[in-house]
Amino acid sequence: MRRILVTGATGATGGAVLQALAGRNVTARAMVRQPAEPAVTGADETAVADFDDPAALAAALADVDAAYLVTPSSEQAARRQLRFLDAARAAGVDQVVILSQLAAAEDSPVRFLRWHAEVERYAAEHGPAHTVLRPNLFLQGTLAFADLIRATGGFGAPIGDAAVSAVDVRDIGDAAAAVLTSDGHLGRSYDLTGPAAITHTRLAEAISAATGRPVHFADVSPDQFAAQLRGVLPDWQVDGLLEDYAHYRRGEAAAVSTAVPDLTGHPARGVDEFARAYADAFRA
Repeated sequence: MRRILVTGATGATGGAVLQALAGRNVTARAMVRQPAEPAVTGADETAVADFDDPAALAAALADVDAAYLVTPSSEQAARRQLRFLDAARAAGVDQVVILSQLAAAEDSPVRFLRWHAEVERYAAEHGPAHTVLRPNLFLQGTLAFADLIRATGGFGAPIGDAAVSAVDVRDIGDAAAAVLTSDGHLGRSYDLTGPAAITHTRLAEAISAATGRPVHFADVSPDQFAAQLRGVLPDWQVDGLLEDYAHYRRGEAAAVSTAVPDLTGHPARGVDEFARAYADAFRA
């Protein structure tokens, strides 16, 4: 039976991958940084390992046929992913599915896109055999505004009326599971998007309809947005998010891909389906 290691198993996309692997006749091994109690949902096995611990990585990768690679957001993310790729190659892993980002490019003004592009290039030059998934903005990222929406009935971001083909994390999990359990994907890259490009005003309308209470979106300046985040997030992450939103505002993340339905066999989940599924999180 094929054994698949899922990193970030308690995070958004890693958890979605584990759920999507259920019932696919594979052994799913969840990689976590701390012993998990209770057991990680969807995992058949658990490996405790840290990206900064080469010996623990090697143990987590033992007898693994394929792996899903995502790292926590940090300034060391690219370096940690390169270390994982080296460890996977040494362990003889047949395939690594790398979570990147739509529009990753080494000359991008967005640091996160540069970091992802560095990892993609390293994998192309050094291996192991791999597949790259490049999702757009996560719809579930809106949950970061849930407290504000519950308290005030609104949220803001420096994006104006720019449209973004935001993707549901559950579709990322389904796409990754499909790639990890079927042939023909080595050396391929897939852009993962929702079924349409939407504005944040449209997102607010969907949440309003799902919750039955008015929810409004306000375009705010980058300085206002940063002021809300500083002290909550480290400065490098705030600055990176500002670069991300400037990228969105320039209209550089509106393209729609058919990769989700092509890989999964079902339509990509749209903003209304997302809002209905998570309505309770936004209700006062």
